[in-house]
Amino acid sequence: MPAFDEEDRPKKKLAHEIGQDLTLISVGELQDRIALLRDEIARLEADMRTKQSSRSAADQFFKR
Repeated sequence: MPAFDEEDRPKKKLAHEIGQDLTLISVGELQDRIALLRDEIARLEADMRTKQSSRSAADQFFKR
């Protein structure tokens, strides 16, 4: 039976759970998680701006 190479193993998807124990996480992985969370914050803020703009347009249309 052939041995599996590390490259053949499925890659673990990078994710972060709020409040997760950080004891066993390397500095490099913490940096990756920070980048992931910053990207997610930017995505959430962009969606929020879009929704606020739509809401403002609807309010103007209906004269709220």
